[in-house]
Amino acid sequence: MRIGIFDSGIGGVNVLSSLIKKYPNNEYIYFGDTLNLPYGNKDKNELFKLASNAIDFLLSKNVDIIIIACGTISSNCYKDLKDKYNKKIYDIISPTLNYIKNSNLKKIGVIGTIKTIESNIFKIENKDIFMKKTPNFVPIIENNEIEKKENEIINELKEFNDFDALVLGCTHYPLLKDIIKKNINIKIIDMGDILANSINLPNNSKKSYELYFSKIDNNLLNNINHILDIDYVINLK
Repeated sequence: MRIGIFDSGIGGVNVLSSLIKKYPNNEYIYFGDTLNLPYGNKDKNELFKLASNAIDFLLSKNVDIIIIACGTISSNCYKDLKDKYNKKIYDIISPTLNYIKNSNLKKIGVIGTIKTIESNIFKIENKDIFMKKTPNFVPIIENNEIEKKENEIINELKEFNDFDALVLGCTHYPLLKDIIKKNINIKIIDMGDILANSINLPNNSKKSYELYFSKIDNNLLNNINHILDIDYVINLK
């Protein structure tokens, strides 16, 4: 199967990694729109246009399904994109919402981009959800400054110390897992892992991993190599 995945940048590569670990024998085509990131502060019309451009590109690669590996697009444009395209499209947030609804977790923190948090998509009945905008995290991650700005990151998250779980509501944020675990005793909910465990994909075709980005620099390459330990092909779109 040919699986198309897109995000604003490096974040969706975390989702790609989760999918490859469970379903390695597929053809994955990834697009990261690094030229236009961050998405988290853009209005819905612009987000829809950028997402449509990404999907059009993936469809030109003859993908069988589309995975929106972006919390901002998933929370603001998923329904409109489903209506626009005659193709199976999965969003990154719905599986996590189902997971939380069916869990025993009560007090849950959610961190995400401005537009994801403002969408209120993570409001769940009978759950004590506290949502926080963390717009600085995406640039820190994309610029490969996680270690340099560890104290800044932890100061943003220290209020979650007594929560049952913390949802990483942006697919960039799994790159912060190590420092979160080191500083905060909390269950981490990774949307990419939840998606990989909830989706049903075949696992018996030839495998290949093609990555496309609208802008490529050394920080991007370093981040990819930190996430993926496979042979992949990278191209400038």
